[in-house]
Amino acid sequence: MMRRIATACLLAFALTATAQTFTQYTTTEQQSWQTKGHISLSSKARTKNAGKVLSANSQEGKPFLSWGTCFNELDLDAIRLLSSEEQEQIMHDIFAPDGDLRFTRGRLTMNANDYSRAWYSCDTVAGDFALTHFNIDHDRQNAILLVKMAQRWQPAMTFWVSPWSPPTWMKVNQDYPVLSSQWNKQPKEKDALLFGENTSTDPDEMKLQGQRGNQFPRRLATQDYFIQDPRYLQAYANMFCRFIDLYAKENIPIDMVMYQNEAYSYTPYPGCAWTADATIRFNRDYLAPTLKKKHPEVKLYVGTFNTNRQDYVQKIVAGLADRVEGLGFQWEGRENLDYMREHYPQLHLMQSESECGNGSMDWAAGEHTFYLLHEYVGRGCDEYCIWNFILCDNGQSPWGWRQNALVQVDSKARTYRYTAEYYAVKHFSHFVEPGSKMTAFKSWDEVTGTQSIVFLRPDGKHVVICGNTLDKASAISIQIGKRYLNITLKPHSFNTFVEE
Repeated sequence: MMRRIATACLLAFALTATAQTFTQYTTTEQQSWQTKGHISLSSKARTKNAGKVLSANSQEGKPFLSWGTCFNELDLDAIRLLSSEEQEQIMHDIFAPDGDLRFTRGRLTMNANDYSRAWYSCDTVAGDFALTHFNIDHDRQNAILLVKMAQRWQPAMTFWVSPWSPPTWMKVNQDYPVLSSQWNKQPKEKDALLFGENTSTDPDEMKLQGQRGNQFPRRLATQDYFIQDPRYLQAYANMFCRFIDLYAKENIPIDMVMYQNEAYSYTPYPGCAWTADATIRFNRDYLAPTLKKKHPEVKLYVGTFNTNRQDYVQKIVAGLADRVEGLGFQWEGRENLDYMREHYPQLHLMQSESECGNGSMDWAAGEHTFYLLHEYVGRGCDEYCIWNFILCDNGQSPWGWRQNALVQVDSKARTYRYTAEYYAVKHFSHFVEPGSKMTAFKSWDEVTGTQSIVFLRPDGKHVVICGNTLDKASAISIQIGKRYLNITLKPHSFNTFVEE
């Protein structure tokens, strides 16, 4: 009898020892990163509502590649307001392999972007088709310094590049913006170049607060702002290669290129409008073959798509699918993800720039970023890129935009804090390492206020990430194998459950 009891106890111990348990990490507006360990799986789902049970037993899915951010001049200005010890702490937390966010990917800009201090370009000499005067001297004194700070903590970081605007002498308007405004010096008469005979433009379309309508842009440019002359097109393709060469000498490896940031934002800051035909022409006939000849190791993606005009995007992708390895999406471009994943499964999908918000840097902004992280990765993106990772005060740019960041610096007090968006990202990037596969995804549910995503890491451990946007607690169940992770999510919370 005693032997039977002993055997039963050993069996019970063995079953307990092999039972899956999870550690929970929770962030609310009031408390960040609270930990609770040893949460066991159950034999039954707590909820009988099938809509609240998500199965994470799929073995499909591409490996996730990287989390990253952009390197901008205003980020450098913000971090320089802090002490050297504080600077190193922030860079460790964002980039170090044992830090909070563990970023391994960086986005660069060729020429100025809207979070540079002012317009500049790498070649200001009109007609310099041989690129005799092309240089990155400005970058060496600015953005490259910020990159070097990150590389001290993440030496294996890799980079990709896109321009916001070509040099002004390569554009039909001979200026860096697309449209005139109080924030630039372009004559208003040049706005007529965008839509041809119909010269009216919408000054409110580029306001970044709230929704920008059901269709963006409401009207498409009828003229390319880049001069469609073979000399200009080839020189521009050569510029990308020269940029890659010069950055390599700075020990900054660029392994991927996109031809343009947001070709469908008609901006008062650096930008360039391209038609679909010109996008195909430049990438197919100039950029792709030039990269193949001079830098065959560098991947070509087409993007960044920030339009939900699916027919327009489809035309471009159909014309370039055999020349590119991936597609970059941001803003309204997210609405194309399901179609592109279904029709072009051979192409990588990338979230190329997280939405910037309006400078509030509050909990609502964090919830929106948490939503975007679920949506982009859940719908097939294998890279996710944050925009600014650190800004001062309300994040205002030289062109009047107020935008958010992961770290907010008080320029008067010279102090800093990690925003809700920082923790939204940490709930993903701290645990979902490169090579992890998504095994389940459920988009935001208006009734339960929840969204969920599950990953299987290379070490065989599951990571479950869930959010609740309601004012009350919400219960869901995640099926893992034949057992269930029964979860009660606090009101307005970010949650990550990591298999122990």
